[in-house]
Amino acid sequence: MSCTRGKASPNTFTKHKLFANSGGYCQNPECNESLFKEFDKKEIHIAEIAHIISVNKGARKNNKLTPKQKGSYNNLILLCANCHTTIDKSEEDFPEKLILKWKEEHKQKLNRTFGIKKYSTREKVRSVLEQLFLENNFIFETYGPNTDEKFNPESTMPVIWRKKIREIIIPNNRKILDIIEKNYSLLNSDEKLTLVEFKNHINDFEAKHIYNEQTNGIRFPKKLTSIYV
Repeated sequence: MSCTRGKASPNTFTKHKLFANSGGYCQNPECNESLFKEFDKKEIHIAEIAHIISVNKGARKNNKLTPKQKGSYNNLILLCANCHTTIDKSEEDFPEKLILKWKEEHKQKLNRTFGIKKYSTREKVRSVLEQLFLENNFIFETYGPNTDEKFNPESTMPVIWRKKIREIIIPNNRKILDIIEKNYSLLNSDEKLTLVEFKNHINDFEAKHIYNEQTNGIRFPKKLTSIYV
């Protein structure tokens, strides 16, 4: 997932946010192509960052926007390579209003799919989050780096672990974050601090497992599993 347009390029946080809010799928509602592909045990992603308002010229240009504004989250959408090429080669057929509609519709679709909504009590939020915590913990205990399989050089468990991270743990983390933020008013002061720690963990975790940055970053805050209790 790259963009090389100088000052109009998004920063790392914006890239993370774009990928998270795509749910791993092209944001063109008529496409919805999976952005993760696997070929002969090799994993790749085909995500590309597209500018809604063009950087330099074209039917979607706007000279009033600064390069920094053009590289902001609000002016970007995550697409597969085919859709990115299509909207850029035929800008007059894909105006700003249409692409913004794609982005909003994709967001609402994910919210409906993931059950992200506001609840009336802490208990109701907890019941939804608990399922996600249990799934992530099961995967970590079964496939994670602390299993005995790490001592077996012929084990395929590390490959399965990386696959589970991308397909389940990272999406679950984003669901957890979205649900908590939607119900932020029900948090106490200590839980709000834990949420900040969790946000930073997500960014560091995705930097390592999606963008292959050589850093471990902040570990998952265990206190989060007791949130809304």
